[in-house]
This record gives sequence, structure tokens and C-alpha cells, in this order.
Amino acid sequence: MSLKPREILVVDLDGTLLRSDMLFESFWSAFGRDWRSPFLSVAALNGGRASLKRHLAEVSAVEAATLPYDPKVIAFVQEWRESGGRTALVTASDHNLAEAIAAYLGLFDEVHGSDGKLNLKGDCKGQFLEERYGSRGFVYMGDAKADLPIWKKANKAITVNAPAALRREVERVCNSVEHLVTDAQSVRPYIKALRPHQWLKNVLVFLPMLAAHQLDGQTVLLSWLAFVCFSLVASSVYVLNDLLDLSADRAHPRKKLRPFASGSIPISHGAWMAAGLLILGGLLAISISPPFLLAMVTYYLLTTAYSLHLKRRIIVDICVLAGLYTARIIAGGVATDIPLSVWLLAFSVFFFLALAAVKRQAELIDSAKRGTLKASGRGYHVDDLPIISMIAIGAGYVSVLVMTLYVNSPAVVELYSHPEALWGVCAVLLYWISRTVMVAHRGHMHDDPVVYAAKDRISQMCLLIILGFVLGGTLA
Repeated sequence: MSLKPREILVVDLDGTLLRSDMLFESFWSAFGRDWRSPFLSVAALNGGRASLKRHLAEVSAVEAATLPYDPKVIAFVQEWRESGGRTALVTASDHNLAEAIAAYLGLFDEVHGSDGKLNLKGDCKGQFLEERYGSRGFVYMGDAKADLPIWKKANKAITVNAPAALRREVERVCNSVEHLVTDAQSVRPYIKALRPHQWLKNVLVFLPMLAAHQLDGQTVLLSWLAFVCFSLVASSVYVLNDLLDLSADRAHPRKKLRPFASGSIPISHGAWMAAGLLILGGLLAISISPPFLLAMVTYYLLTTAYSLHLKRRIIVDICVLAGLYTARIIAGGVATDIPLSVWLLAFSVFFFLALAAVKRQAELIDSAKRGTLKASGRGYHVDDLPIISMIAIGAGYVSVLVMTLYVNSPAVVELYSHPEALWGVCAVLLYWISRTVMVAHRGHMHDDPVVYAAKDRISQMCLLIILGFVLGGTLA
């Protein structure tokens, strides 16, 4: 690359150096720390966008070391400096955040950002750069349409992952243009953000129908609609949770690869995804029945409370997780108008309490392996492992006990021709729960035991054997 003696490379931050946007980063970080943050942000916005950015910079806890930088842009800046050129980070993000990022990267000779009063963006940024470096005295690297007024004043324009229409506009306003493509556009990260593998949990809505042996066409259709509705709403919650958990996810060896944490999807798209999925799920819930809509609203409020606060409360968090699993069964009963037995509810509460405890057990084992004293974003310490393990195995065994009592209840005779076959189900569950806790104890458990069970060959065999016992009990 050829350099003029006084030429300086000016690099934008959001969407250029960073595969993210610091306004949204700081907003979700602040929201995750304090549920009142959105209301306080509205008040700060009365002073303008620069005032809002300064407020969010002060109340958030964004770590520069974990942000998703674009390695190809960083390499470009490094090559520029090695060739003798100067560099400047000039951004509409708050100056304090920009300073922290520049200090971490060590790539820039100058740093300039919004100061709480002046929003350094668009025409304002273009005027600032022209006054500081002179007309055509700088090269500007950016990514958005808002950068067009700046490229008009630049000696050279460098675009980063700009769409074709924007490239053409840049080429019209600047004589010297270079286009960098650092990311391939794909729909896969968006699908991944929905966590379709987690929809496996939503098959619980079919349990009331199956437990009652009510397999008529209308009941099956309503159960399928409830499954789709739960999947939409649950994905909305997963997106929201990922946005609130950005810092914790980036500190995790596997979760850092999630689309929002890694920058595969712009954070600005997250709010629209969460809202769109929720609206679609709400419309489908209304079409099923008003009581089912109420069940979905309750589920969403509880999951939101969990994401914002309850997940950091020890014991409360695993109780809520168990409740959210059971809520799927309750919703399935509401959708199909099938009364739920006390046996089914009691079994569900204890069984899913065991799974929730296994989930925390796996996280603590993972933390112990990484040498940290507590699970990131949780209230547990590694020293709590023995207690969490006891909760997991204790709750699991109680669920098996409930199942054995159910086998001896009068209700079973009405539904099963050979209820004694269900004793085999109890035996398999006892084995599976014991093995699952042991697998988690040895550090071989996926973060979510449900996903682990779906992929584990022995768990799949256990499920087939259970289905065999249930089928044997129903045959005349």
C-alpha cells in the first residue's frame, strides 16, 4: 500500500473494527445488570444520543478484552502502522469506551469519540476530521451509509463488508476506493441463534396427550400448535438471554461461539428477532385459546425474570428451571383441555429439578477445570459442588419414587392393561439418573442435560426401552 507523508488511517469502531455496536453492547450490559436500565436510558436520551451513550458507558460493564473484533481489520491496521502510517480510532461511540478499546489493542495514535454532548457521527464526524487533518488529508475505513459524508472528504475510502448498493455510492463520492470483505453473509448464524436443538424440550407439551392416551385428531393438532408456539416464544427468550449474557458467554470456552457473542449477528438485529418471534408466538397462542395465551404469557414473564435476575439467585434458579420444564406440560394440558394428574405434576417437578441441578453441576465442573472459583454469571461457587450433586441425585430418586407410587395407584389400571410393565420404566429411570449425575461429575456433560441426552447413545437406548415398557403395558 502506498502512503502519503501526512496521510492518516482513520478507523471507525462499530461494524468496522468491531463486529458489534457499542451502543447496543452497553445497553444490554446495563440491562443485564439492572432491570431499570431501559427506563433510565429513556431519561438520558432527553439530552440527545451523545448523552445516552455517556450514560450507558457509565452504568455498563463492557470488557474490551472479550469484544468480537474483526481480525482482518486489525491486520490491516497493523500493516498500515508497520508501513510507517499513523492511525486514529474515531467513533460515534462514547469516548471513554473507545479509549478502553484503544488501550487494549494498542493500535492507534489517536482516539476520538462522542463526549456526552457531541455525537461524533456522519456530517459531524466528517467536519471534525477535515478540520483536524485537512481536506483529503486522511483515509477513512467505515461500513455504513452514515459514513458517506466522511468518505466525501477523505483522500481514500475503505469499506468493510459493505452491501453492493453502498459500494456503488462510495465509488461515486470518492475517487480512490478499496473494499474489504471479512465476513461471508449467511443465514446459518440466525438459525443457530434460535437454538432449534433446544426445541426438543418443547415435546413435553405432548405429554398430557400421551399420558391420557387421548390421540384423536383434534388433540394431536392442538398439541402440535402448542409445540410450534412454545418453540417461537422459547427462541425469543433465547435471543433475549444471549443479549443479556454477552459478557458471561464471551468468558465461556464454548458459549463465546454463540452468534451474538462472537459477532456473527449484529446485536442491533437481536431486539427485532426477539420481538418478531414473540409476536408470532403470541398470535398463534391466541388462535389456540385464551387460557393457553395466559400460560404462554406466564412462561415468558417467568423466563424473562430468570434472565434478568433469578438465574443469579442460588437454589431459586434451579427451582425456576424445573418450573419452566413443568410449565410446558401444564401448557400442553391447557392447549388440549386435558386435566393433569397430581402424579404427573409431582414426577415432573422432581425429575426436572434433578436435571436443573445437573446443569449447574456441569457448569461448576467446567469452572473448576478452568481454575475459576465460581460459574460465570451464576451465584454458585465450586465448593458448592457436593450440595448441587446431592440435590441432583436426591430429586431424581424422589421422581422415581413418585413413579413407583403411581404404578400402584388405581389410575394406572384404567389406562394400562398390564401396569406391572411400568416397573421396568422405574428401573431404567433409576439407572439413567444415576449415570447422568456420574457423567456430569466426571466433566463429560454438555451444558444442557437434555441436549446431552438427545445425543448420547446410552440415553437413546434407555428411551427406547422405556417406550417398549410403556407399549407393553398398554397392549391387551
